[in-house]
Amino acid sequence: MAPLRVAALEPLTDPALAPPVPETGLDALTVGRRIRHHRQAKGWTLAQLGEEVGAAQSQLSQVENGKREPRLSLITAVARALGVPPSDLLDPAPPPSRRAALEIELDHAQRSTLARSLGLTEVRSSRKLPTDALEALVQLHRELARRHDASNATPEEARRANTEIRQLMRASDNHLPEIEEVAEDLVRAAGYTVGALTHRQVARMAADLGFNIIHVDDLPHSARTVTDLANGRIYLPPASIPGGHGLRSLALQAIAHRVLEHERPASYTQFLRQRLEINYFAACCLMPRSAAVEFLSAAKADKDLAVEDFRDAFGVTHEAAAHRLTNLLTSHLGIPVHFLRVGDDGALYRGYENDGVPFPEDSSGAIEGQPVCRKWTARTVFDVRNRTTENYQYTDTPAGTFWCSSQTGTSDDGGFSITVGVPYAHAKWFRGRDTRVRNVSTCPEASCCRRPPAEVVERWADAAWPSARLHAQTLAPLPSGRFPGVDDLEVYQFLSSHAPRDV
Repeated sequence: MAPLRVAALEPLTDPALAPPVPETGLDALTVGRRIRHHRQAKGWTLAQLGEEVGAAQSQLSQVENGKREPRLSLITAVARALGVPPSDLLDPAPPPSRRAALEIELDHAQRSTLARSLGLTEVRSSRKLPTDALEALVQLHRELARRHDASNATPEEARRANTEIRQLMRASDNHLPEIEEVAEDLVRAAGYTVGALTHRQVARMAADLGFNIIHVDDLPHSARTVTDLANGRIYLPPASIPGGHGLRSLALQAIAHRVLEHERPASYTQFLRQRLEINYFAACCLMPRSAAVEFLSAAKADKDLAVEDFRDAFGVTHEAAAHRLTNLLTSHLGIPVHFLRVGDDGALYRGYENDGVPFPEDSSGAIEGQPVCRKWTARTVFDVRNRTTENYQYTDTPAGTFWCSSQTGTSDDGGFSITVGVPYAHAKWFRGRDTRVRNVSTCPEASCCRRPPAEVVERWADAAWPSARLHAQTLAPLPSGRFPGVDDLEVYQFLSSHAPRDV
């Protein structure tokens, strides 16, 4: 049999099916620089051009600096005044001169997320700026971008593949109907009706495929499960706690490889795709679509959606329930949503969004290991004393206001938070919508939460010598500070809190 065809993920193995890259419109900055080139070639000032076309000097300055898109009528008037065809100003080809090309590149670099996050002072590329200085600034920004990308490429292939998968899943609202159908049929055949899927039903699913589940205490350290295809056995670790609910997921993931007819992965991207599919299959079995949608629809009707209720109804972890919501809320309830798993070090280790929330990302679009704003719920929840239930917060961001619910947990790698959030307009469906906790985030602006106060920097910049803790997460870039791997703000706050009081 051929592997199950999952339409949303086909571009990963067949590049011919990848959606076409949309053509970008003409860059306003390029238009502005073309206008400036022809104006200066004619020897005119902005004031002179303004008089000719009946426009304010300030308006033309904004147009030339790409901060305002000119109307077609203004383009036509400017072209007539400068004695050039309008097409010359709207030509998407490279800028008309080396100087103009450098000015455009510098302006783009200074407006980038990277430059903003570093808090760099913007340098105006005016005529007074020598061309060699302009060239040097552009080269510096290129080197900053190169080093930033290099520090985030660990490993580069994994980050690129994860980014591609995340973008494909966002385009499909994180919903894979083909796997939903297969999982629904199998759990029903195993006797599932409602509530939590039992271990007995999981064992029956395995038996229907010709496998026995066997628990052993000597699995290879690098393997979560091992399947013996020749003898029809699926080896799992023993239950660490009574019930061993996590073992249902492990068994289902092993079963998924057989159900989905996976072949030996030929690339790292294919390996990641298979991992996504088996995790998705396990979630579909533990929280079957029909029962889950019925439960969520009733909760929405009561305006009482809550991750913890969904979790308890199906006997799964908080993280599993939160992530399963991303599969169903948009596709079946019309609610856009985002999900984050964030470590107590502030790094984003897993994320999904289709609601426009501005996830931190590097220049390649990867989000893994990127620092989450300290003012987001996923970070502020670590400061809350009562962690027995979900914590709620509204956060105002440059992309709008979002309501979020967060819960914390611990693992062998340390603490983490699980967050589910929606745009403000959809908070009305959720328990916790009446929270009065509100915060404001302007990230990636460095002044939001990443740049230490000037007086703190002055006090500690030359008096601190921390030793960085090794980051175990291979996808995480090292925080950038005076010492590689060290977060300046956290170190300075620690020193401030422990320093002797000034007399």
